[in-house]
Amino acid sequence: MLLITPILLAQDWQELKGEHFIVYFVGNKLFPGKVLHNAEKEYERIASDLGYARYSNFWTWAKRVKIYLYPDRSSFLEASGQAEWSEGMADYKNKKILSFTENSEFLATVLPHEIAHLIFRDFVGFEGEVPLWLDEGVAQWEEKIDRGWIKRLTSGHLKKGTLLSVKDIMNVDIRTIKDTDKIHFHPTSVDGRPGIIILDGKNLVNLFYLESASLVGFLIERYGANRFTDFCRQLRDGNNLEDALCYAYPAYFSGIEQFEKEWVKYLKEEW
Repeated sequence: MLLITPILLAQDWQELKGEHFIVYFVGNKLFPGKVLHNAEKEYERIASDLGYARYSNFWTWAKRVKIYLYPDRSSFLEASGQAEWSEGMADYKNKKILSFTENSEFLATVLPHEIAHLIFRDFVGFEGEVPLWLDEGVAQWEEKIDRGWIKRLTSGHLKKGTLLSVKDIMNVDIRTIKDTDKIHFHPTSVDGRPGIIILDGKNLVNLFYLESASLVGFLIERYGANRFTDFCRQLRDGNNLEDALCYAYPAYFSGIEQFEKEWVKYLKEEW
């Protein structure tokens, strides 16, 4: 049977307004009310956590972020054009978050993830060289999950020799992975152990998110939010990743290779 997803018109949407967000939804307002409440709390937490609070252009009045909650996954995917594994998306330039009401993980993971994307991009802009792993790593780090679990799981991959190198992570674009069953081959040489990782699309996406969050967590936990803000400011001002790292962390990193070595030492603390 062919299922036709109804097109939502402007008059179909109801709205709830807060200080920094407007939630658009269809049907019962109980869940959208929780979304608005959580969004306001997450905005303050994430801006403070990343060290951006004093730099943020507050999203008030006409600058409020719009959150669209589609009635189901199929209508969300049709409207957003996202890959089938996507749970939500952030439209940076138009300050919109899109997801769907039947998403049980929305409040704990998707909402803070997408708000973090918008806050991060509000600060670094679109002109500089901002790698995808950093953008996604910031968002993943701000999800309401056990951050210790990120380090432990990444450390386990290091022990088994199944981590992608930082240079490999920089070359992975998960936005192009539409077929989750397709097999991907990636060489790896993390911690001086060369090898090849064989993953399907879904596991490659999961590994990318895990490593990205781990790298961001390493920078923030080991060296502090203020230095991380300085690093991101360098990217915003047009410096490439290596120069930004060396400027913000001059006593610790001499380049990408040293960055990876120090990250590996951090992960080995779990052994």
